Amino acid sequence: MLFGRNKKNPIKMADKGVVNWTYSTCGYCSTGCSIEIGTNAEGQPVASRGVGNADVNRGKLCLKGIFEYEVFEASGRASNPLIRDTIHKPYSPTNWDTALDKTASEIKRIQATYGRDSFAVVSTGQILTEEFYTLGKLVRGAIGTNNYDGNTTLCMASAVSGYKRSFGSDGPPGCYEDFEHTDCLIAWGSNLPEQHPIIYWRLKEALEKRKFPVIVVDPRVTIFAQFADIHLPITPGTDVVLQNALIHVILKEGLEDRDYINANTNGFEALAKEVENYDPTTAAKLCGIDEDTIRTVARLYAKAGSAMSIWTMGINQSTHGSDGVVGINNLNLVTGNIGKPGGTSLSITGQCNAMGTREWSSCSGLPGYRALEKPEDREEIGKFWGVDPEFFPKKRGLTETDIFPAIETGEIKGLWLVATNPMTSMANTPRIRKTLEKLEFLVVQDAYYDVETSQYAHIFLPAGIWAEKEGVFTNTERRVNLTRQVKQPYADSKSDMQIFNELAKRFENGNIIKFPEKPEDVFEEMKQLSKGRLCDISGMSHDLIEQQRGIQWPYTEAQATQDAKGTQRLYTKPATYCYPDGRAKLIPLPFINNNEVPDEQYPFWLNSGRLVEHWHTRSKTGKIGNNNKFSPIPFMEMSPDAAEDLGIKHQSYVRVTSRRGDAVVMVMLTHRVPKNMVFIPFHFFDCVNRLTLGLLDPHSRQPAFKQSAVAIEHVDQEFAAQLSKESRTY
Repeated sequence: MLFGRNKKNPIKMADKGVVNWTYSTCGYCSTGCSIEIGTNAEGQPVASRGVGNADVNRGKLCLKGIFEYEVFEASGRASNPLIRDTIHKPYSPTNWDTALDKTASEIKRIQATYGRDSFAVVSTGQILTEEFYTLGKLVRGAIGTNNYDGNTTLCMASAVSGYKRSFGSDGPPGCYEDFEHTDCLIAWGSNLPEQHPIIYWRLKEALEKRKFPVIVVDPRVTIFAQFADIHLPITPGTDVVLQNALIHVILKEGLEDRDYINANTNGFEALAKEVENYDPTTAAKLCGIDEDTIRTVARLYAKAGSAMSIWTMGINQSTHGSDGVVGINNLNLVTGNIGKPGGTSLSITGQCNAMGTREWSSCSGLPGYRALEKPEDREEIGKFWGVDPEFFPKKRGLTETDIFPAIETGEIKGLWLVATNPMTSMANTPRIRKTLEKLEFLVVQDAYYDVETSQYAHIFLPAGIWAEKEGVFTNTERRVNLTRQVKQPYADSKSDMQIFNELAKRFENGNIIKFPEKPEDVFEEMKQLSKGRLCDISGMSHDLIEQQRGIQWPYTEAQATQDAKGTQRLYTKPATYCYPDGRAKLIPLPFINNNEVPDEQYPFWLNSGRLVEHWHTRSKTGKIGNNNKFSPIPFMEMSPDAAEDLGIKHQSYVRVTSRRGDAVVMVMLTHRVPKNMVFIPFHFFDCVNRLTLGLLDPHSRQPAFKQSAVAIEHVDQEFAAQLSKESRTY
C-alpha cells in the first residue's frame, strides 16, 4: 500500500483546503520518510504527503504515513495532567506544578527510603533526539538512578549488542542505496512489505533495474517470502545453526575472502573450528532447511560480487538474538562484505528514533556512544554538564526486561514510563499487570491517557506528539532528519523536553546543569559532544538537515565546509573498526537450544509480528479509521490441515493457551503458516503477549517473543466475540 508523487503511483487526494505545508519526518517506523503536513486556514492538520526530492522515500508514503495527520486530533488525547492517591480511585485533573511537584517529591522519598536505584525510568524510541539527550541528562545527572532504559530493549537490543561484539561499536554500517549495488540479498526474519513498506519499495526499484537473488529466511510464508527467489522456512530460533552451516560450506569450498579476513579481522581460526560442527547434513536436522539448499545459498552469497544481509525482529527477538546478529556479521566478514557498495550487515531498525535513543539517551551509557564503564567518558561528560563524575554509576544498570522482575522482588519501588505501554508490548502481560500493582509510585507520560498502562499510574503527564514540537530523528541508515513543529501541543499538554526541563528544576543537580529550552540549543550541545566520535554530527544544523532532506552521520565540520553529503557507509577503509587494533572480531557461536518448543500438551509454535496497518500497541493507529478498518480486531493465522484435525472452521473463535495465560481470537485459515505453527499480530491489548514466554537473550536482555508453545481449542462464538470486544475496548 504505497502512495507516491510521480506518474507511476500518484497520490489522489481530495481538496482539503491546505494553505501551508510543513516539513517533517514520519513518526512511525525507522525508515525515516520525509513527509509534509498540510494545514488549513485555521491551522489544523488536514493532509499528509511525501517529499518528492527526499533521498529516503522519494515522495512515497505508506498507509500509516498518508493518514498521519489524523493523529493530532485522535481520541484519547489528554487535556491536563491527571493525579490520584491510589490506582483504585479515579483520576482528577490537576495543574502542571502540582503534578511535577508530586512526581519530584515521590522520586526523592523513594530514593531516600530505599536507595538511589530504587526508582527506575523506561523511555521509548518515539521522542525526538534532543528530548532523549535532555532526559538522559536529567536521569543520569540529576535524578541519579542507574536503572534507566528504553523500550528499544524489546526490539533493537540484540542488534546493538551484536554490532558491538563484532565491530566494537553500535551503528549500522550500510544504507538503502546498497540495494542498488548488491548482487545477492538475504533477509533474516524480516517482512519488509508490512514492517517497512518504503524500504521494500526501494528494494523493488533496485530489482527493476537489475535482477539479483533475494533469499528470505522466515518460518512463515510472509508477503516478502512469496516475493523471494528462495524461501527458507527455518525452524524457529535456529538461525545461528543456518549461519554456521553457510560459513562451513564457504570455508569447505574455499569461497572465503582471505585477503579481507587477514587485513580486517581477528578470531578466524576459532570460528573455522566451531563451524566444522555444522556441516549441511547435521545442520539440516536442526534448522529444517535441506542440505542442498544450504549449499546453494552459501555459494550464491559467497560468489556474489557484493552481498548483503538485512534483518529485523525475527533475529532480534530471540534467546539467540545477539548471536544471530553476530552470525550475520561473521558471514559478511568472512566474505568481505562490509563497507563496500552492496555489501553490508544492515539491521532494519524498528521505531522512528530507536537510533536516537541508542546514540544520545544515555540509557546504556553516556551520550555519543560513551560508556559508563570508562572513567574518561564519565570524566568528560561530568565536566561538560558541570556535575561530579563520581555521581555517575560505574556500570550500566538494569534493562527494561530486568526492571520488572526487580519490581517483583521489591528492589524497585517507583517507575516513570515515557511513551511506552508495557501492558501490551511486554511478554507475559499477566505477570506485568501484577508487577505494576506492586509499585508505590508510577508516572505515565504519554500523548494518550487511554493507553492501557495508565490504569496503574498515580500521575499521568500529557505530552505532545511528534510534530507538535521540533527536533531530529535518526533512521535505520544513520540519517538524521528534521521534524518541524506543525502546531502547538494539544490543550495543556507539553513537549517531552519541556516536561523534562521543568522536572529538572526540582532536583539539586538540575539547577546546576544547564537545560536549554530551545531544541536548536540542545542540538548544539550534542554537536560539541559528538566531535571525533563515530556518530559525529558536528557539521549539521537543523536548517542544513532540512535543506538536504536528512544527513547520514558521521558528518563533520570539515564535511560541512566542503558542502559534502553525509557518510553512506562505515568501515570502508582497512582496519577501521572500533576495537583498539582496528580489527573486527569473528566470534564462534555454539548453538544451545534453550527455546520453549511444542510438546504433547502445547503442540503449536506461536509466532507474532506486525501488520502494515498498525503501529506497536495501536495507541495511534487504533484510532485512525483508514488504518483500523482493515485490521480492527486480533486474529490468528492457522493451517487448514491443523484446523481440520481440531474441527476448527475459518473465522470461528478459539481459545489459545500457553503456560502463562490464554487469549481468545478469530481464526483465519491460510497456508502462510506450517501445520505446527500459528501466527498472531502483536499490536492488540490482552492478546498474544498474554501467551509469550519472554526468555531473555543473555547478551542483550531482549525477550524471545517468537518462540513459545501453545494449545488451541474451539470456544462458543458468541461468548468469544463478546469477551474479545470487552477486553479490547478503550
